[in-house]
Amino acid sequence: MEKINFYNDNELRFCKSFRDKNELYRARKGTMLRASIENFYYKKYWREKLELFDFQNINNLPSKCFVKFQNKTLALSKWVSPKRTRSYPYARVYDTFDCGANKVVTIIPLIKDEGIKGDRDYLQWDTISLMSLLNVYVILAFYDEAQLNSKNKDKITNQHFNHSYIQAQLGTLVSYHQSALHWNLNQLSPKNLSSLAKLVKNSYIDIAKSLDCKLHDFKSIDQFIEKILKTKESFMQFSRLKAQQTQNAESLTLQPKELLGRGKKSKIVIENYLGGQYFFTIDEVIFKNNTLYLCESKHSKNALLPSNDDIKDGLLKLMLYNNLSQIQNVEHFKIILRLTSNSLKDNFTLPSDNLDCFIAKHSFSNSQIKMLQSLNEESKQNGFELWINNALL
Repeated sequence: MEKINFYNDNELRFCKSFRDKNELYRARKGTMLRASIENFYYKKYWREKLELFDFQNINNLPSKCFVKFQNKTLALSKWVSPKRTRSYPYARVYDTFDCGANKVVTIIPLIKDEGIKGDRDYLQWDTISLMSLLNVYVILAFYDEAQLNSKNKDKITNQHFNHSYIQAQLGTLVSYHQSALHWNLNQLSPKNLSSLAKLVKNSYIDIAKSLDCKLHDFKSIDQFIEKILKTKESFMQFSRLKAQQTQNAESLTLQPKELLGRGKKSKIVIENYLGGQYFFTIDEVIFKNNTLYLCESKHSKNALLPSNDDIKDGLLKLMLYNNLSQIQNVEHFKIILRLTSNSLKDNFTLPSDNLDCFIAKHSFSNSQIKMLQSLNEESKQNGFELWINNALL
């Protein structure tokens, strides 16, 4: 019997047969929205202090920071995997966005192999397109060191970037005077990708030998190289197939940090003038009073608010949604970030002139109060709403 994921336990109680469940599944599955984006505008108010470091070894730096490199200050973040849903890379990009540095830079591995019993993730074209839209300079990189997983010898962990390669890329970047779009397209040029992909493959061959471990079939890397070097369209098609597969899985699964209550999940494909297509899953879509509400939802079971990284992950997606110029067949739409918790005493909506009254009812930490005040202004200036809801009401 097919396994079906349901979004609402209350609805499930009314299902008396497998046929009923399938009908509910189809009804809740959601539709595909198609949208476009032309310009990008966003004013950021929630800022966390980034530490400043001299650039000595990329692997010794935190996941987000300022670095001094050849008398320039760079805001730098690191991805642990090219997959955008792992370890909050969007949250780190949010923290470095619009921070006053000479350039905003993010380091992304082209491929990450975690061993034959682990995952292997590939860079997606649309990740680069999104970073270009945010004017973030991408340095594609590779791992050349790793350790065996102590619990499973068929997995590797603690992978380190090749420092010399990234240092050389940064040396070129600090003297580069064109936009992130031009730089990032050059990172995706056949010449650069061919050279880097070979470095990736050879490094993983060396890691497998030195650790006496088994990784995924290296022929798949050859196939990846062939696809990304054939044509730009071939790379885009390969990436979007992977993105659609992820999107299909996300649209049918309720994550632990989501709590859907009012609407249903929906897929959305966003196109932009850079040739990018972004495949996302909107947590909740609600149609009310002739307006379509697109909600990115984050939930905390025990804390008053979801974690900072969860909220920042949602905000980076909102940056994109908030700049949609149109949604096909939709006249009016509004963008929402919904934060839910079992511990809140009341429901509240930002922006508001009465935030202090809401804060007074709860034992928020000083950092949470500062965050809510910043998001109150951020939502006001950018024209989106933030719903803070008790999940049980």
